[in-house]
Amino acid sequence: MSYFKNTYILTLSIIFTLSFLSYLYLHNHKPKNMRWIPAGEFIMGTNDKQSTTSERPAHKVRLDGFWIDEHPVTNAEFTEFVKATGYLTTAEQKPRWEDLKAQLAPGTREPDESLLVPGSLVFTPPSHAVSLENINAWWQWTPHANWQHPLGPHSDLTGLEKHPVVHVSYEDAAAYAEWVGKRLPTEAEWEYASRGGLVNKRFSWGDEFKPHGKHMANTFQGDFPHAGVAEDGYLGTSPVKSFPANNYGLYDMAGNVWQWTSDWYRPDTYSSRAHELVINPSGPKKSFVPWDPFGAKRVIKGGSFLCNIKYCESYRPSARRAHAPDTGTSHIGFRLVLTRN
Repeated sequence: MSYFKNTYILTLSIIFTLSFLSYLYLHNHKPKNMRWIPAGEFIMGTNDKQSTTSERPAHKVRLDGFWIDEHPVTNAEFTEFVKATGYLTTAEQKPRWEDLKAQLAPGTREPDESLLVPGSLVFTPPSHAVSLENINAWWQWTPHANWQHPLGPHSDLTGLEKHPVVHVSYEDAAAYAEWVGKRLPTEAEWEYASRGGLVNKRFSWGDEFKPHGKHMANTFQGDFPHAGVAEDGYLGTSPVKSFPANNYGLYDMAGNVWQWTSDWYRPDTYSSRAHELVINPSGPKKSFVPWDPFGAKRVIKGGSFLCNIKYCESYRPSARRAHAPDTGTSHIGFRLVLTRN
């Protein structure tokens, strides 16, 4: 018995020593501009009735620790990637009808060849009040809009070097991640980091949207979408780190730009987890979107400078939206994570 007892104690000592050495390694080899998020459990989603059904119910999730970028990837950082690799983003390439057809209802007619040009979706505010049921009233497909020309071919990145890169598809973000040796976060990792250790709070900083009258994120003020006012200092994207960090030292986890996660989107993902502790979830194996059954979607998180309480209060940690992985817009960016295996 003494032999087995000593062996057991030795094994525990080895495990403790390895764990401690791993902890020291991680904290003494801090990746540049990243923050360590400790392993733990949190409540993902919400039971708040002022939320979409896809955010409910709240459920327990346990995650291993990971590093996450302090802020979304900036135009300056993405420029380094493109200079080093010669990478062309999705928005800079001519769309292929074969790819488009796979996402459309059978029998959809092929568009005229003249319409198949590189471009992206740009927020273009209408001149008057419009129905909020029709997003085409403020989103315009703009030929030759891309990450280098965020508002269209006559715009550029002058003065926007520290703004989040936009007009990046999921594929573009994944390519950048491979280049820097990181990966896109799972939806659970993103939300856990966004909450900053707070429990059951509506926002990343608490329950009050503007504590002491202070803007905590870049969101939309005014009458959406036609009459925006820069009450928070910005009508479009803002430089990263322009607003306070959360308790984990992370910036822009609410507002500014939506951010890609690696999870496929299903509106019933959370309901399938309602009665069990989920450990390191990576999302469903495939996408299902009832309102767009032919188009696969990834989850984006965080909301953007276009989110407004009257239309899209998605600058909440639990908020989630479906977006086509091959489509960028002028309000979607990304940040990355890093894990030690």
